[in-house]
Amino acid sequence: MTFRRMTDWHLTDRPTLQRIARAAAAALLLTLALGALAGYPSKAQADAFDAEEEDAIREIVRDYLLENPEVVYEAIQRLQEREQAAQSERRQQGLEAQRADLEDPGMLPVLGNPEGDVTLVEFFDYRCGFCRAVAADVLDAVEDDGNVRLIMREFPILGQDSVEAAQVALAASKQGVYQEFHLKLMTEVPSVNGERALALANSMGLDMDRLRADMQAPEINAELRRSFQVAEALDIGGTPAFVIAGQVVPGAISREQMEDLIAEARAGE
Repeated sequence: MTFRRMTDWHLTDRPTLQRIARAAAAALLLTLALGALAGYPSKAQADAFDAEEEDAIREIVRDYLLENPEVVYEAIQRLQEREQAAQSERRQQGLEAQRADLEDPGMLPVLGNPEGDVTLVEFFDYRCGFCRAVAADVLDAVEDDGNVRLIMREFPILGQDSVEAAQVALAASKQGVYQEFHLKLMTEVPSVNGERALALANSMGLDMDRLRADMQAPEINAELRRSFQVAEALDIGGTPAFVIAGQVVPGAISREQMEDLIAEARAGE
């Protein structure tokens, strides 16, 4: 709605002001109405009305919202729906733009069946409690299916401890023990950090000199940077998050939900 200055109306013409206020509440509820309740007019308001007009409209809008509080709830719902639709659109665009990076793991470990007919990508962080809770179920669902290609995308978003743990895990993958190491780090090591990840690698008999050298390999940090770039393009801001059959599935999911997603992906091909 475009406002013009109210030079032709009188402040005593309350019905006119009421119509304007109600239109403002409907069209700009969150920016005008809630801003009015806070007592701070927006720049757009300041440009449209003088001080007396703003005070009058602010009073009417406040009364209207107090009498009809459900309007605020409806507006918030509508805003959430629009944000979700916008996020979905961004993700679809990101999926198209990042298809090559999603399907090409680079140096990332591929678990399950590397030739599987369904590709599942998991973004995770070793310090993420939800990731740890679903780790065994994800691997079990993939192994039991037998025809899923699982790309493990290290996405260490919870600080330097997460980054160091991811570096150890990717270095361990060069010694052919990624799946065992990953599951143990997820399920058996509390409060994961770089030192505890190294201790786990040592307990598993890995070549520690080689591991430390591999941790510094440029391709490991490059792969971690690529994870952040892909996640940003897909509007993924948390872990875990799964990508399967052209859709992003954020958050922890049960084994049954994972199996359903795999079945839907296979049926859609």
